[in-house]
Amino acid sequence: MDSGIIGSVVTVVFFLLFVGIVWWAYHKDNRQKFEDAANLPFEEGDDGIDRRRS
Repeated sequence: MDSGIIGSVVTVVFFLLFVGIVWWAYHKDNRQKFEDAANLPFEEGDDGIDRRRS
């Protein structure tokens, strides 16, 4: 195999990997999990410390 073919195969493989990741990220079954993860920094902890007052 020559280096041009190897480069083409690697490009196609990474493109398919990219498409798969994008499909997974925007799939409707994952939406709620991602929304829950995005809201984690805004949830208050149960450690008994009131962080609203300084």
